[in-house]
Amino acid sequence: MSVPLAERMRPKTLEKYIGQKHVIGQQTPLFSSIEKGRVPSMILWGPPGVGKTTLAYLIAQKADKHLHTISAISSGVKDVRDVIHKVENSGLFNQNGTILFIDEIHRFSKSQQDSLLNAVEKGIITLIGATTENPSFEVIPALLSRCQVYTLESHGKSDLIHLLELAIAEDPFLKTKKINLKETELLLRISGGDARRLLNLFELIITICADLPEINITNDLVEKNAGSTLAIYDKQGENHYDIISAFIKSIRGSDPNAAVYWLARMIEGGEDPKFIARRLLIAASEDIGLANPTALVIANTTFQSVQSIGWPESRIILSQCAIYLATSPKGNAAYQAINQAQELVRKTGDLGVPLHLRNAPTKLMKELGYGENYEYAHQYDGNFVFQEFMPENLSNINLFHAGSSKKEQEIKNQIENLWGKKYPTL
Repeated sequence: MSVPLAERMRPKTLEKYIGQKHVIGQQTPLFSSIEKGRVPSMILWGPPGVGKTTLAYLIAQKADKHLHTISAISSGVKDVRDVIHKVENSGLFNQNGTILFIDEIHRFSKSQQDSLLNAVEKGIITLIGATTENPSFEVIPALLSRCQVYTLESHGKSDLIHLLELAIAEDPFLKTKKINLKETELLLRISGGDARRLLNLFELIITICADLPEINITNDLVEKNAGSTLAIYDKQGENHYDIISAFIKSIRGSDPNAAVYWLARMIEGGEDPKFIARRLLIAASEDIGLANPTALVIANTTFQSVQSIGWPESRIILSQCAIYLATSPKGNAAYQAINQAQELVRKTGDLGVPLHLRNAPTKLMKELGYGENYEYAHQYDGNFVFQEFMPENLSNINLFHAGSSKKEQEIKNQIENLWGKKYPTL
């Protein structure tokens, strides 16, 4: 059949959509909103083959809205404006409304994304953007603030096996064959959670074995017939995440040789240098942090340099940074501190700011005691005066716990010298 299996198996209704129950399950707010015909502008973020495009089509169908689709790879500002102009002049946005689906929206430049703002703001269109890249980096803040971001996850084992079973039972071509799923481990591993890749590989194997009276799917059969699909490095598949994980863990574990090896694997696989540089930035703060604050400066300089230079020269800069971070003192006190602080906020809620720390720009606020008894630190010896900066109920809670690195121990001693026994669990 000329239409690929992955296309033939696209679900026809939202209720038959497989996976992503945390986003679009029938008990979720998004599903309820769509049922009522109210669709928010949104960014669907996730790896390839998790159903971003399918979900956009099914949302439009469920909400009974017109759908226009463009790809950021082949479209520009003119295409966006043409769609908006068509919607405005047809009066469609005054009826059920129109969804504009933009695939790979991260490939749009700032000016291209800017062209969407007015139409999204006024409700002329409802935007659904699909991206494999982190929207925080690739979507401009003004557009991001007008959209809900939904993170789609790679399909789990049960979803993928269910999809294979559905294909065997329902697809016009496959159901004419006697197919037994004896082993699926290799099929699932190659797919890396990508349903499209899984189905297309499955169809390839069935086509190759089509003349057999019975097709038993085993790991051995898959390995013999998968051919070049067993790539050394797949930028979008499971191997991609395994290798970046090994890279970061090598840096955390202070092994520069392993770090450079995994870096080379990514370079040879054609990985985006900005992706690697971003992960180095995170590692510089999460795994080194206060133990060597210069690491973050070097990682940030690396990121900026990579943006300016690109391949192949960026490999040298990335190597320099990876070796520096791997051989740097390690500490995660800053990472642990913000985690504990966020958990504390979730537990204690919206506690009031102590009166002496509040701003008092008006006469009434001054009369209410705002800012009263605040001690200006620079008027005291050593630019320090003992006073309370936390809400009353949290007075003695300590969120900084020093690790064994020299720098973090110095910070601990500094806090103890200033605050004495106020924070007893340093």
